Amino acid sequence: MAQVLVVDDEVKLGKLVAEALELDGHEVARVAGGRAALVELARRGFDVVLTDLMMPEVGGLEVLKAAQALPTPPAVVMMTAYGSAENAVAAMKGGAADYLTKPFAMDEVRLRVRRLAEQRAAETRSERLVRRLTPELVAESPRMKQALASAKQVAASDASVVLLGESGTGKSQLARLIHYSSKRAAGPLVEVHCAALPETLLEGELFGHEKGAFTGATERKVGHLAAADGGTLFLDEIGEVTPATQVKLLRFLQEREFVPLGSTQARKVDVRVIAATNRDLAAAVREGRFREDFYYRLNVFSIEVPPLRERKEDLVPLAHAVLARKGLPASKLSKDAEARLLGYTWPGNVRELENALERSLILSGEGDIQAEHLGAGGPSLSRGGGKGVRAADVLGEGFNLDAFERELLYAALERAGGNKTAAAKLLGITRRRLYSRLQSLGEKVTDTEPD
Repeated sequence: MAQVLVVDDEVKLGKLVAEALELDGHEVARVAGGRAALVELARRGFDVVLTDLMMPEVGGLEVLKAAQALPTPPAVVMMTAYGSAENAVAAMKGGAADYLTKPFAMDEVRLRVRRLAEQRAAETRSERLVRRLTPELVAESPRMKQALASAKQVAASDASVVLLGESGTGKSQLARLIHYSSKRAAGPLVEVHCAALPETLLEGELFGHEKGAFTGATERKVGHLAAADGGTLFLDEIGEVTPATQVKLLRFLQEREFVPLGSTQARKVDVRVIAATNRDLAAAVREGRFREDFYYRLNVFSIEVPPLRERKEDLVPLAHAVLARKGLPASKLSKDAEARLLGYTWPGNVRELENALERSLILSGEGDIQAEHLGAGGPSLSRGGGKGVRAADVLGEGFNLDAFERELLYAALERAGGNKTAAAKLLGITRRRLYSRLQSLGEKVTDTEPD
């Protein structure tokens, strides 16, 4: 169960409390004063500390202060015969989790400790889950530290959250951090990429549909909102959602219910909504492209995720984290390669960094990653500062035209969220030409997007 420390200068009472907790399977250490408690806290970790408030030399508030200063603070319960409101308030303000007024029943002690032990176990599981599922969230820069702090702060509530930032900055990872740090961590996290689906398909995916709701609806489909019941729905690229779908999502946020396509029955679900966008939603509202009422209902709490070029302190630690996930040491990245990374502006943000490292690992083979491995086969990171590469700069460096073109095409598709019309616009070519270039590079593609 839990590691518990019992601190009381009344030896007999301390022994009774320890024995009662041992009945529940807790591992209990018992000391007869505050000074001994400080020694024990420095020696080993505890999940829960029960300490008398009024003790000679070192009192309970000093024990509480020492416990709070530990890297992983235990939950502290104050035991006192002085049951005044002032003592209780002082203990709770100091960070105590609870207090007991003497005399108390041993069953009450067991119940309080059991609850705190279960809470501590749940927090530990959540922390482990967050570390496992969000390994990319490195924060050495002040702005990223602030973004993480805001995410952990809002995770404790059920408020709707909007994550703002460029593509590839890590908004989806931040959404996972919020979910797995919340009381909904044991529930589902359902992710929907709004830009990847046309409006007709998006509505069916979100709200579900009944059999026969439209041509081709041969069976009933459970939508993402129903699938996320008890958990979190993450709507990526919410800025791409059409006004018609915005109205339906607005109703859900207001009423916490929705109507599947082809049905007349509203369904209630318990879902927290997190949305992300690389668009300026406030500007879209002013221009009439995004509903104002939906914007204010959705944007209860917003977090801005800074681009990688504005968090250079995170660059090298992020690169080391990518290598660590592959079981490689930080020393795999040479100092000149680190300097090359720091000299580039990373328009594709963290996603581009990961891709660059993947490519460099292939080129470096068994050796360390050198600066030249980050420039071969694509735009040189040492030139142009991310603002473009002149042909004269790359010729003569083992430059491969097909590799350059393939990388450019896929970078545009990635930035456009898979939307080929938008990707073609980024490249300054027609969609048909984009398909033609992909086919010439050996890719099998079919033009399914409407003209």
